[in-house]
Amino acid sequence: MLSMPIQIRPTPFDHPDAVKLNDRVQLEYAERYGDEGDITPLDPAMFEPPRGLYLIAYDEDGTPLATGGWRGHEENDEGYSDGDAEIKRMYVIPEARGLGLARRILTALEDDARAAGRTRMVLETGTKQPEAITLYTSTGYTTALAKFGHYRFDDLSRCFVKAL
Repeated sequence: MLSMPIQIRPTPFDHPDAVKLNDRVQLEYAERYGDEGDITPLDPAMFEPPRGLYLIAYDEDGTPLATGGWRGHEENDEGYSDGDAEIKRMYVIPEARGLGLARRILTALEDDARAAGRTRMVLETGTKQPEAITLYTSTGYTTALAKFGHYRFDDLSRCFVKAL
């Protein structure tokens, strides 16, 4: 699998492959944080273009390897600003880590959000996901001055931003 070509495709958030990978990332969140996973309310319509996008990376056999999406926000009581595009459900299966898939998906999401008129990428991750923090800081994300999102009051939450 490691030497196979990878194809990144737009996929509905409720597609069976997306659901399967979302279940896997939720298990990983639960293992890392000792709870039920990420309970941020998400609806498949949030990821429909042009207000969002959800991507899955597949190997040449059609095996889903990685996901990521963005959803648009305007100023609201959770701390988002007009023009925000929020990264959600970035995940790479353990067998495919180290191939640069998260970086490729992140770049595609940023490009799509920019083309859709979004002005800032935002994301919320946790202190028990150091590899995610490394990915984001190595690609130009900085710590947000004010936290936002469902977990903005949680001490384990870290929020990052990047101008598009």
